[in-house]
Amino acid sequence: MSVETVRQFFAEHAPDVSIEELEASTATVQLAADAHGVTPGQIAKTLAFRVGEKPLLIVASGNARIDNRKIRDTFGGKAKMLDAETVMELTSHPVGGVCPFGLATDLPVYCDESLHAFDEVLPAAGSPNSAVRLSPKRLAELVNAEWVDVCKLPESDYLLCSQANAKHLETSIEQYHSGQAKPR
Repeated sequence: MSVETVRQFFAEHAPDVSIEELEASTATVQLAADAHGVTPGQIAKTLAFRVGEKPLLIVASGNARIDNRKIRDTFGGKAKMLDAETVMELTSHPVGGVCPFGLATDLPVYCDESLHAFDEVLPAAGSPNSAVRLSPKRLAELVNAEWVDVCKLPESDYLLCSQANAKHLETSIEQYHSGQAKPR
C-alpha cells in the first residue's frame, strides 16, 4: 500500500514527521484545504510530467498553475502530464495521493518557488486522504529537490508570493554573510 511506503520513508529519513490520515477524501486541493483547515495555497500538490523521455515530479503551491513557457525554458522541452496508470507505476501512489516520498522509482523532484509563500505546506502522503505538515525547505531537503520557477499564481496571490520571496532572499543573504550558507 502506498501510504506504507511513505510511512517507511519518514521512519527512515524524518521520524519526527507524522502522517495525518483523515476519513474524508483530500484528493483535490480544495478538499484537502478544507479538511486540514488551511488555505488552498498551503496544499503542496505533486504533479507528474514527462519532458522528452524524462519523467519528473514538480511540487507546487495548491493555487499555482504550471506555466508552459517556464517549463520549456527550465527543462528544455514541452512537458506532458502523465496518465494515472503511469503515475502509479512510477510513484506507487494513486492520483490524489501523489507525493515525492517513498517513490517506486528514482525520479527527479523539483519544488516550485510558489511554496516559499508559506511557512508550512501539506503534501499528500501516498493516498487520497493523507498528508504531512512541514516547511517547504524541509520538504525540498528530504527529497533532494531542486528549486525552480515554473508556475504562475492567480493575480491576487502575486503580492503574497513576492513578500515571501523577499523574506526568503533576505534570510539567504543573512545566512551567506554569517557563513551559514554558500552561494549557489
